[in-house]
Amino acid sequence: MSDVTHAVAHLAEHVPGVPVMLLASMAALAATAGFRTRWTRRHGHAPPTDDTGSRPPSAPAAGSGAGAGAGAGAGIGNDTAADGRADDGGEGVDSTLWRMRTTVRDTPGSLAALCAALAERRVDILSLQTHPLAEGTVDEFLLRAPGELTATELVEVVSAAGGADTWTERADAHDLVDAPTRVLALAARTAQDAAELPLALRQLLGRCTIRSLPAAADGRPGGEVPPEGSLEDTVLRLRAPEGGVITVERPYLPFTPAEFARARALVELDARLGPRLPRGRDVLTLAEGSDITVRRADTRDVPAAKAMHERCSARTLGMRYHGPVGDADRYLNHLLSPRFGRTLAAQTASGRIVGLGHLLWDGDETEVALLVEDAWQHRGIGGELLGRLVAMAAETDCASVYAVTQASNTGMVAAMRGLGLPLDYQIEEGTLVITARLDSASRAAARLPQGQRIGRD
Repeated sequence: MSDVTHAVAHLAEHVPGVPVMLLASMAALAATAGFRTRWTRRHGHAPPTDDTGSRPPSAPAAGSGAGAGAGAGAGIGNDTAADGRADDGGEGVDSTLWRMRTTVRDTPGSLAALCAALAERRVDILSLQTHPLAEGTVDEFLLRAPGELTATELVEVVSAAGGADTWTERADAHDLVDAPTRVLALAARTAQDAAELPLALRQLLGRCTIRSLPAAADGRPGGEVPPEGSLEDTVLRLRAPEGGVITVERPYLPFTPAEFARARALVELDARLGPRLPRGRDVLTLAEGSDITVRRADTRDVPAAKAMHERCSARTLGMRYHGPVGDADRYLNHLLSPRFGRTLAAQTASGRIVGLGHLLWDGDETEVALLVEDAWQHRGIGGELLGRLVAMAAETDCASVYAVTQASNTGMVAAMRGLGLPLDYQIEEGTLVITARLDSASRAAARLPQGQRIGRD
């Protein structure tokens, strides 16, 4: 809890008037961690399929989605600490963490039989949460199993012990944090930075697709959703703070009422706090001696960003957007919105924006894009922006980032190569897609700036 306490203290120090509101919202979030309710329908749980769709090209109106972060589990129902330890004799033996959800009969001894079967295979039950249903009970486990035990074998053990509709997923260290602590930590992150909301929802709900639908022209939400939101099996919808709708879909596993309550509490917290960005910034001295400030940007910077676009040549805009560019108002609100990612702006001492870098959440992937005003190109600004964006992506546990450009855009290619990360190159319909891998070994050897300073004031 020390990280959460530090984050709350930091927010109280730097954001006047927020502490009471924040603490009240966090209390509501924590309360949902112990929420227990009857879930009136029984569901089957099929494992997720691998994502093999083709990569979408970079476009001014790119799709939204929270594409980062480890699945941090669906902490729901009764938060029951369950020992259930077997004599594993496994000191020094490789083990694997699993999240598992299964349905058992609501009769005495059913859960005990399942725990005994797991113990016989030296599977350690780290935590157990229960969900009473009309027919049976859904139990969610965090397990530590011997490394040689496969997912198929684990399901077979559970099925033989009376479990049905079993779903499993590899877990990681994030899942070892208890649900109240995890939810409070996500609330603290969201309170500091509006761009954290999609990532917080992604970590809260595990592997899912998050989309933001803007409000209609008349100000009504984009789609029919009641003020309190809606929960429909594998889809939940919430009113977005700016008036649109946030849709979260997880087709392989239904959401529970407790997951819905937690997601709604996070969105309500974001709405109460309003627009906000961390105040961190870097001042860089370019090779010729000019000072450039790199800072976070959002939709409040749309007028300055539009002015920069008007100063850019048609060739520069065409290289960025892969074709003719019309009215920048159509897409700058999207690109600069923290709902869809993070934006860095490079500005001169006079406050003029001369470069923009975007980190866009794109489903399970993350895209980077750059635009530097003609008069400020070839001075290293693009490389500085890119390095900080990739450092931000690494900070949010993204597995990779990709850039969509043209083979003739040597500046972007050089900037990607300058990261010092392993790169993959693909040609898709005449467009060059460069993917940089962000595994821990690659990051350790890379030349990434300390991008955390921008946004972690």
